[in-house]
This record gives sequence, C-alpha cells and structure tokens, in this order.
Amino acid sequence: MHELSDLQGIIAKEVDNLSFPEYPGQLYEPISYILALGGKRMRPALLLMACELFGGDVNKALKPAMAIEVFHNFTLMHDDIMDNAPIRRGKTTVHEKWNRNVAILSGDVMLVKGYELMMQVEDRVLRPIMNIFNETAIGVCEGQQIDMEFETQSGVKIEEYINMIRLKTAVVLGGALKIGALIGGAPEKDANFLSDFGINLGVAFQLQDDILDVYGDPEKFGKQVGGDIISNKKTYLLIKALELAEGEQAGQLDILLAATQFDVAAKVAAVTDIYNQLDVRQYAETAMQSYADKAFAALEQINLPAAYKQYLHDFADGLLVRES
Repeated sequence: MHELSDLQGIIAKEVDNLSFPEYPGQLYEPISYILALGGKRMRPALLLMACELFGGDVNKALKPAMAIEVFHNFTLMHDDIMDNAPIRRGKTTVHEKWNRNVAILSGDVMLVKGYELMMQVEDRVLRPIMNIFNETAIGVCEGQQIDMEFETQSGVKIEEYINMIRLKTAVVLGGALKIGALIGGAPEKDANFLSDFGINLGVAFQLQDDILDVYGDPEKFGKQVGGDIISNKKTYLLIKALELAEGEQAGQLDILLAATQFDVAAKVAAVTDIYNQLDVRQYAETAMQSYADKAFAALEQINLPAAYKQYLHDFADGLLVRES
C-alpha cells in the first residue's frame, strides 16, 4: 500500500502532465491555470487509495482520479464566479484574471474533460462508474443551490444544513472512494460501505471546519478565523445559536446579523461570546463525533484485512484531529 502522501504526489505529477490545445488560448489557459494552483489533491488520491485497498492497479485508476480532480476544480471555478471571490489559494481567481464569460466557458470544458477522463476505465465497470459520477455531479450542484438559498432564508434547520454539506462536499469523497473501489475489483456491497464511510467522514470534516472557523488558531487553520461570522454564513454553530437563543441573547444576535456597518473584530468577539454562553461548540463537536462514529461503523462492515481498515481509520483520525 502506498502512503496517502505518495498518492497525492502521483496525482500532482499527473496534473502537471495534463495538456490542453493552445487554441483558443482563452478557453484552455484558465484550465491549466486553476489546476496549477495546487491544493491537497485529496479526492483523487482517495480514489487511488480505494482501488489499491481492493488489490487493484493504481495506474488503471489514474484517469478516473484525474476526472475527479478536474471536476472538483470546475466546481471551484464556477463557485468563485457565484461568490464574486477575488482570491483562490492565494492567487487571482479565473473570472478576475480573465472575465466571467471566459470562466463560465472554461468551466464547461472542464466538466466535459472530466467525463472524457472518467470514461477511460475498463468496460466491465464503465456503466456503474458513470452512474456514480453523474449522481455525484448532480449532488454537488444541488448542494450549491441549497447553500445559495440559505443566504436569504431564515429558520434553516440543522438537518437541512447537514443535508446541504452532505451534497455539496461529502458526496464527492464518497463517490471518489466508491469509483476507486469498483476499479479495484471490490464487490458492490463493499464499495457501498466505503462510500458511506466517505460521506459520513465528509460531513464530520465540514462540521470540524465550522468549529475551527470560530475557535481555530489562524496559523494552523490557514484561514481568517471568524470569516463565517463576518459574512453571516449559516454554519452549524450559527443555526444552533439561532435555535437556542432566547430573549436578550436572541435580540443581540439579530442585531449583530442585521448590521451592515460594523467593527469586524467586535462582531466576531460578540457572536463568539453568544456561542460560548449557549455552548454551541459542544453541540457541534458532539454532532461531528456522531458522523465520525457512523463513518467508522461503515468501515467495520467492509470485507478488508484488519490492517487496511486500520489504515483507513488512521486516515480519518488524521483528517479529524487538526489542531485548533
């Protein structure tokens, strides 16, 4: 078995070797540009890992792994347009560097390229793998739409939020693992359990991200702490606080969320104080742990040697115990 870091290295090398036509330049240059911005390459590496777990040859899974990476970056390119984001991984976003129309069209080509790469699997698994890829892609779009609708909705429920993060982020982990497992020769039952492991792990990971956005160390977290509070993003913590707050606390929270002009540090401190009074961090950590437990329960069901299950368990632990 390769280490995950080795698999990430294999993907990074494969990304470097991807080539696109020179003409028309404004269609293809943005694709090379966004793929070169880096990232952890976690999703495609998990696809390779799943293939190897079931005795498959990672070389046979390389093109589908690249499909997942190209698809993921397509979603980032279009998300950045929707969010009017100026920066992605420390560099100018595609729609800012070129323009919105270029970013839309280049993203469209990336989606098609994703399908082109995903189709390069053995015929025996082509149809089930394309079905998984379709379900995953539609799920991500549904999740993004629901997330956008949350921005103007009041009264978003915790279960609605969990469903949104499952669709927007977790299904890609599950899909990548399931595709890799099938390429590796896994029985469908085991591929499904591995997918469940990935989806529940993905939900737990996003809940951890919500917690770290408020309580993380910015040096270790790698993002601005309190970013979600500043933008009134409906995270698990905010939704839980709105659910629990009463009287003066509820009124204060409403004022903080409604303010259009505010001192950033003061708003972050005031909202965090309300979170602390309501103990929402504990609720979020309990929820995170429950999804981690679901992931581990699915893992136990997979027919794999104990050492391989431990490998996956250690990977999950490593993902969920980022220092805060």
